[in-house]
Amino acid sequence: MLKTLKLSLPLFFLIIIASGCKDSKTDAKTQNTEIVDLKEIPEVEEQPVIVKKEPTDFIPKGFVSFDTIYGDVNKDGLEDCALIIKGTDKSKVITHEYRGQLDRNRRGLLVLLNTKQGYELASKNLDCFSSENEDGGVYYAPELSVEIKDQKLYISYAHGRYGYWSYTFRYQNNDFELIGYDESSNRGPIVLTETSINFLTRKKIVNQNVNENTYDDDEIFEKTESKIQRTKLMKLAEIKDFDALDLAKE
Repeated sequence: MLKTLKLSLPLFFLIIIASGCKDSKTDAKTQNTEIVDLKEIPEVEEQPVIVKKEPTDFIPKGFVSFDTIYGDVNKDGLEDCALIIKGTDKSKVITHEYRGQLDRNRRGLLVLLNTKQGYELASKNLDCFSSENEDGGVYYAPELSVEIKDQKLYISYAHGRYGYWSYTFRYQNNDFELIGYDESSNRGPIVLTETSINFLTRKKIVNQNVNENTYDDDEIFEKTESKIQRTKLMKLAEIKDFDALDLAKE
């Protein structure tokens, strides 16, 4: 009996030591895990808002001012600014067979908010518009115009006897979002179709002239309403090329 006990004691101590080592390793692993879990995630610093005295101070290198439009876009009573800019790449200046030298550099838009201390950038799109010297084929190319009215930004194209189309933007969510689209498709003085889209309500209205062969302005319109599929509002800064937009098919 005594002999058996003597042999068991070393084995007992070995078990105790092994168990203690195992617990130590487990504790160390747990502590390491807690250290990782409690590790602080560095905060992302917000970029400071840059304020400049003059709108032209925001024009980037390689661009020049093309047109300047003033008006209140954020309902604070101050005159904000929409600045149309144009590229200066000399390789985009071509010689046309009939029209001579043409500057085909694309144009862009900077929208600036007036803060009394100066202007700050609200939206930037450097090349969303084609040049003013595009080839319209047998007719002149559509003419771009930008207007600020009723706290909204309007980007419109006039195309003479073929009609017009216009985009309505409103300043919200730190950018200008497309909330409306209007289009008139004409044949000379005769209106063929009128399209209006409200992207906030997702409602599309089309007035179709069913008497389009009239020559005395006696249009007869049939109205249809539908819901568009688009749910996310398009931002001005994200539009790559206004010429490629075909919102009438929404």
